Amino acid sequence: MKFVTYLRVSTERQGQSGLGLEAQRAAVAAHVLGRGQVVAEFVEVESGKRADRPELVRALAEAKRAGAVLLIAKLDRLARNVAFIANLLESGVEVTAADMPEANRFVLHIMAAVAEQEGRAISERTKAALAAAKARGVKLGWSIPERASEQRQAARKGAAVNRARALDHAENVLPVIEQIRSGGASLRQIAAELNTRGIKTARGGKWHATTVRNILTVENGAEARAA
Repeated sequence: MKFVTYLRVSTERQGQSGLGLEAQRAAVAAHVLGRGQVVAEFVEVESGKRADRPELVRALAEAKRAGAVLLIAKLDRLARNVAFIANLLESGVEVTAADMPEANRFVLHIMAAVAEQEGRAISERTKAALAAAKARGVKLGWSIPERASEQRQAARKGAAVNRARALDHAENVLPVIEQIRSGGASLRQIAAELNTRGIKTARGGKWHATTVRNILTVENGAEARAA
């Protein structure tokens, strides 16, 4: 049996230090032992709340290409979101978690619901704590006038990060688009095939002819600038 492993940590610090990654690698290695071999590994440094995961897109595409199982250490490494995991399970790629290899699709959906509820509870507790602090007169975040300059810098940085993420996603998904287009498919047909394969747009949505055209336009523009 062939496996494509997907490892995820939530912060750059964890990604650089290996904190969390080694434990995940150990878990998936123990699962693979005696069952088969790992043919590819993909590592993502991204919050579990985000649906735009370029490395996950690559992992799913490689698993489908190789006829492999997408293997993760724990279900919550994918996301604390039922709809997101449901879409993955319907992508045509077999997905399994090392901590519960016997779990079927029904069990995975239940675990996803529990993980989502856990994430919601954490968010609600954080909001309640911030509201209580604000009620006591504590100034929070950007409400401090002295941090206005930081706010502007953060906004510029956020915009740059979003542009970089969009370009990364375009680079990751372009080979799949080119492969489909090589058979003479139209933009609408390419979009339909991407949706069938469970590949999401950069914002985690469905593909349309216009979004496919945007990817091709971005890549053509990048090539022209490089030339």
